[in-house]
Amino acid sequence: MNEQEAVIRLKRGDMDALATLMQHYQVEAIRAANLITRDEAIAQDVVQSVFIRMYERSHLIDTRRRFKPYLMRSVVNAAINAANKQKRLIPFEDTIESEAAFASALERQRTGDPQQALDDSERQRMVADALAELSPKQRAAVVMRYFLDMTESEIAAEQNEPNGTVKWRLHAARNRLRAILSWGES
Repeated sequence: MNEQEAVIRLKRGDMDALATLMQHYQVEAIRAANLITRDEAIAQDVVQSVFIRMYERSHLIDTRRRFKPYLMRSVVNAAINAANKQKRLIPFEDTIESEAAFASALERQRTGDPQQALDDSERQRMVADALAELSPKQRAAVVMRYFLDMTESEIAAEQNEPNGTVKWRLHAARNRLRAILSWGES
């Protein structure tokens, strides 16, 4: 069943359609939520609650629009709310960056460059730690722009915010990351 068919069936209350959509988008949604909340368990709870809300409010889904942006906007907003509720920083354990760094390190080991693998892994860890220093809304903007590959206009539309707010948030996040990482303009 394709996405459009699944959404139409979901609006009729079909649980199999929800399962299809979950199977297709759950991993990406959890990764996005994890980048914002910095906690795998909270990210999983966020995504699960979003899918439950999608089912309960399926009559509100606009079948003329793509489902993925609607889902990801809901996940990002729920993750921001969850991150704002956290009173302390949570260790950043199992993130996309660490997974990517591990895969990259394995590949480099196979190709015979262990030093490059170590450097890549360390760089990924530094970026993940720096990301933790951003506010949840800035992390969300960075995730939407650079992880979900959304344009600034798409982010503004999905977040119901002016383009200028999104541009400012991304600019502030990049400046903060640059300062934390001590990276200059390249």
